[in-house]
Amino acid sequence: MGAYITRRLLWTLLLLWVVSGLTFILFNVLPSADPALLRAGRRAEPEIVQNIRETFGLDKPIWQQYLNYMRDVFVHGDFGRSYRNDVDVRSQLLDRLPNTLYLIAGAVVVWLVIGLSVGMISAIRRGSFLDRFSMTAALVCISAPVYWLGLVVLYLFSEDIGRFPILPGSGAFQEDGGFFTKAEALIMPWFVLATAFAAIYARLFRANLLEVMGEDYIRTARAKGLAERRVIFRHGARSALTPIVTVLGLDVGILVGGAILTESVFNIPGIGRLTYDAIQRGDIITVQGATLFLALAVCLCNLLVDVMYSVLDPRVRLS
Repeated sequence: MGAYITRRLLWTLLLLWVVSGLTFILFNVLPSADPALLRAGRRAEPEIVQNIRETFGLDKPIWQQYLNYMRDVFVHGDFGRSYRNDVDVRSQLLDRLPNTLYLIAGAVVVWLVIGLSVGMISAIRRGSFLDRFSMTAALVCISAPVYWLGLVVLYLFSEDIGRFPILPGSGAFQEDGGFFTKAEALIMPWFVLATAFAAIYARLFRANLLEVMGEDYIRTARAKGLAERRVIFRHGARSALTPIVTVLGLDVGILVGGAILTESVFNIPGIGRLTYDAIQRGDIITVQGATLFLALAVCLCNLLVDVMYSVLDPRVRLS
């Protein structure tokens, strides 16, 4: 397994190099706003704009800017400094990361508990009214956009503008608050972010479990006289979880840098909100750093998923 993990880490470095090159070309070669003008302002003197270009190395040939950027990222771990406020991009990402992880961790727990429970009940009660109702509700939840659902939940349940004020609304999340204070402020964001995922996981787990329960080894386990509960949880659910782990790894990796809509609607100072603000301000270097951070998160989550395969399914061997 050690050799496999080493190879995957090397492939991760190669993938990050490709992603960094694409993002550099996208934001620096294609037509876009001049970073020097963004920093200096529209009415800045030409001398000031030229000084900014020299300070940030924007006056050098594009190939040299690319090599310098690659060196800073892969050798020094330096994502550059914001053209807008001259703040280190890496420090901004690391400062916002705990808030995003807090949001994602809670949402993952919510959607796994709801999705797997509903999927298992639907598979066990296949064809019943409960099965049809839960799968229909899952389709409705999948169809609900995150930003629309977030606004609806705020309108209904937030303490400031809600018709039934029972939960903290937008802007209630405080970075210096305690664990329970943060958790209370994130109840609505957790459920909003988890709704569509829970519905997808419920349908996926139901389909996987129905397929697994028809396998020969399940019939053998029943023929041995094992209790139905043990057959379902020990043999059926364990095998049906393998595809779920794949999807979960991708979803968590993407959400580390992609929970833009939820963080924007509920005003949560995470990486998604940082990226949204940077896009609005035209802060190219910050968007580049967030994109690379997202790529790294996806690669590491995929690696973790592959390692977990061998734990969940003894038939899988890493080589």
